[in-house]
This record gives sequence, C-alpha cells and structure tokens, in this order.
Amino acid sequence: MAAFRIPERRLPPVMTRRADFLAAARARRQTMPGLLLQARARGDAGPPRIGFTCSKKIGNAVARNRAKRRLREAARHVLPALARPGWDYVLVGRPEATVTRPFEALCDDLARALRKIHT
Repeated sequence: MAAFRIPERRLPPVMTRRADFLAAARARRQTMPGLLLQARARGDAGPPRIGFTCSKKIGNAVARNRAKRRLREAARHVLPALARPGWDYVLVGRPEATVTRPFEALCDDLARALRKIHT
C-alpha cells in the first residue's frame, strides 16, 4: 500500500539582512485585518524572497513566535501561487489580530494583499 503524500509547499528564500527589510519598508505596503504586507521589486529575475517580523506590540516572545509561525504557514500556502520572481515580501504581524484570526482568513488576507500589491 502506497503512503499518502501531501504535496510539498516550500517557502521562497528567507531574507535575513536588515537592509533588505528596510528597503521593503520604504516600498509598497498593503494593510489587511490579519497582517501588513510590504513588498518591493528588486529589479532582477531572481526568486522571490520573504521575511517575517513582529514587534513587541504583539506581546511577549511566545506570542511573537506564535504569530510568526502562523505567518510562515500562511505564506507556505499562498506564496507559491502568487509570488512573483524578483520581488521581496515582508509579512508583519498585527497586534491581537495575527494570533487570533482564523487561519483561513489569514491566508485569504495574504492572497488579497498580494493581488492588490501587484495591480
């Protein structure tokens, strides 16, 4: 009997340099109930990159980590279909909303934000 496999949904490369986050913060932004999306076109044809951030307004370290885990999982579901090559995306957690919002609604927020950014 063959084992059931879930299709692999990989995240794009993750941004780690502060300068990349600051550049995205100066570019386009789209606010949604569950998150804030910052995006910028890098001007190259490389793969899309993604970053995650949550300020202390979210809460203590446990709450911030939970919010980032939820954002990562939402990105894993949505970005493979909607991300564009040569773009940087930063997902910013929102106080009280990112952690408490239903996961399907969080994914929908991200998909709508990406569509608005790219129009």
